[in-house]
This record gives sequence, C-alpha cells and structure tokens, in this order.
Amino acid sequence: MRHSLPEKLTAPEVDLLSPMLRRNGNAWTAEFRGLVLSTALQPIYSISHKRTVGYEALIRAQDPDNASVLPIHLFELPTSDAEALLLDRLCRYLHIQNYSGSEDQLNWLFLNVSPRVVTSGSQTDSFFGELLARTKLPPHRIVIEIVEQPTDDADRLRETVAYYKQLGCLTAIDDFGAGHSNFERIWNLSPDIVKLDRTLLVRATDDHKARQILNGIVSLLHQSGCLVLLEGVESSDQAMIAIDAGVDFVQGFYFCRPSTDLAQLCNAPTDFDQLLQEYKASHQITRDPTRQLVEFFQRDFHKATEQLQSGATMAKACATLLAHHTVSRCYLADDKGVQIEDTLISDTGTRSLDPRFKPLERTSKADWYRQQYLRQALAQPGNLHVTAPYLCVTGAYMCVTLSLCFTHGSELHVLCCDIIANPPTLSVTPG
Repeated sequence: MRHSLPEKLTAPEVDLLSPMLRRNGNAWTAEFRGLVLSTALQPIYSISHKRTVGYEALIRAQDPDNASVLPIHLFELPTSDAEALLLDRLCRYLHIQNYSGSEDQLNWLFLNVSPRVVTSGSQTDSFFGELLARTKLPPHRIVIEIVEQPTDDADRLRETVAYYKQLGCLTAIDDFGAGHSNFERIWNLSPDIVKLDRTLLVRATDDHKARQILNGIVSLLHQSGCLVLLEGVESSDQAMIAIDAGVDFVQGFYFCRPSTDLAQLCNAPTDFDQLLQEYKASHQITRDPTRQLVEFFQRDFHKATEQLQSGATMAKACATLLAHHTVSRCYLADDKGVQIEDTLISDTGTRSLDPRFKPLERTSKADWYRQQYLRQALAQPGNLHVTAPYLCVTGAYMCVTLSLCFTHGSELHVLCCDIIANPPTLSVTPG
C-alpha cells in the first residue's frame, strides 16, 4: 500500500516515519510502496590499523514475492521531492536503528545522501539531530556521504553539509574521480573523508600511468586535509595498489561483501598482516633506481666538473655523460639558477625530440631555480642529487635529473643531466 505523503514534511518527522519500521528478529525492516527494506552493511578497514573502522550502510529491497529490487530502481519510485526526501530519511532511520543496536559501539556508520535530497531540505532542519537523539547514536560515529552528482544549489549544499558538521558528524565525498567529481567540491565542502571511485582503481590495475595519477590524487587529497578511502577493491593486486597509493581506508568484495547478517560482520576476518608482509617483501627486493643512477654516474659527474674547473668546454667535459644511451641532455646553471649556455643534446635526446614541442627546445638563459634539483644541489655542493621522475618542460616527456654543484673560480655552478625515465630503457648498464 502506498503511504499518504504530505507535499512538505512537517515535525514531528521522526514520529511520522516510525510506523513504517518493523522489528524482524534481531533487525529492523521498513515498508515503502509495498516493498520491504532492510539494512546491509559492508566493513571499511584502516590499512595501518589492520582492522575495521566503520561500515557503509546499504539499502536492500524486496517485493511481496521476495524478489530483490535494485537500489537504483527503488530510488526511481518517488514522484516528488517530498517523497524522495521521505524515502531518503526512511533509509537513514532504518540504518541508524539497526546500527545503534549492534555490538559495535566504537566504529563509524557511513550513510549515503544525494545532493538532490540534501539541497531540498532546510539547513535548520532538525530531523537528523532528533533521529540521533531518539536512537542515542553519538553524532561523531556518523559519516554523511555526499554522492557525486550535480546540484543546482551549491550554496544550499554547503550550508546543509555545515549543519551535519555542527551536529558533530563527519562528512565524506563519495565516488570521487567519476562523473561530476572535481576538486571544486572538495574546496567548497571541506570533507573529512574522500571516497575514490572504483574506476580509478580499475584503470590503475592495467595502466602504470593511471597508477601514478592515482598516487598523485591521494597525495593532493591528503594535502587538502582529507583522509582517503578506496572502494571497490576486488583482488589482492588491487589491494596492493591501494597500499602503495597511500590510501587510509579500503572497502570492497576482496575484504568482505555487504551482508544483512549484521551480527556476523564484527567477526569478518581479514588478514592484513599477510597483505602488508607481501607489500614489504616486494619493496625490499626492488632497489630504488634513482639511487642506482647516483652510484653509476657519480664518477663521470665529478670528472666532468673537474674538467669544467680546468677550463674545458661543456662539450668536452660532458662527452662521456652524453655518450650513455639513457642520457638526453646536459646543461649548466649559475647560483641563481639561470642557464649559462645552450643545452647539449645527446644522440638519444635528438632521437626523442618531438617537433610539436619545438618552441620549448631553446633553453639558453632559462631560469631553473624553481626546480628542486637546482636548489638541492646549491644547498649541498659536491653531492650528486637525483630527482624522482617528473615531466620535463623542454620536451613534455618523463625524466629524472642529476645535479651537482661545484665551484668555478669564485662562483657556484650546477651541472645538470636529464635522463629519460622510460622503464624499459632506464638502464645504468654500459651500452
């Protein structure tokens, strides 16, 4: 039977929804449009803590014949904003009612709220605060997830999210990295947690560049003050990608599937010790290739700087360096970071030149002081430094840079050498 719904919900809203809930054994169910709604929970794990730190609440619906109704079809049923708001609140009421009676009295409950529902309510709406008071669930154990969907009222969304924060709840952006997600919403809403969409993980599974981008996104989100959760982890390889990316939390079928058997979830085993042991082993047997570069090129670099100190030309001093098949170019800068003369390009560098980036090739008097490799070398003269791989602005390809600061007369100069950072050819064996 369809419930009679007012065009605008009025207080006492919790009392309006209470008759729609039923006790079913140790759990609660709800009724909506002839469907029976129940709560399924999926654990969320902290990699560092090696244990459960929360659960995402998911709605499950069945028709009178006990056939499952997909959530996407359930949320298509409302025919008005008022009915959509009622269904959203009914689901949250059901989830909180179930979770407040669980044995777990520590961890978070993640609740989904769409921007459409958030912005259709009032920022002074007392429903959720009243619901928490009624169920005696502390607000600091609630994480309100805002699903990544477009909204026509960004100001109302921001105000409503602020309301949940004022209650004492945590907030999260869901499905970041898919659809309409962008950093603008991160800056506007300042969430405590960002949930990365599974599509980022799927791409990172098969594409090394996508994996680097994933790691970069995690780093940017951390710098923005957000904890990061990667959802949709379905294999041990993907779990390793999550660990390597530096995410804080993980969720997915590989660890535990959602279950309506709420009592058993607390006992769901996950062997993070084994996962982390495998991760440590894989990183112990892989030497840092940048340190190998320092060891390999150290002697040639010092010989080059000695020749420059003795008055040799750049071409003569850097001949040995330029002859190595991984080296693309050598150049010299003064203590202000300004390049002293034209760049010397090796045969390898010449072959890698892309005519589309020809406007970037000439670098005489270019200023490299902003680059970390230049400042590091100036800070520690005599020591050979190496960067992590980065995008070279002179050719738009990935490279690493070796840099060494030395005294030339009464001045400090920095000799720099770019090496193409292409894993198949980044070899420091002679050739």
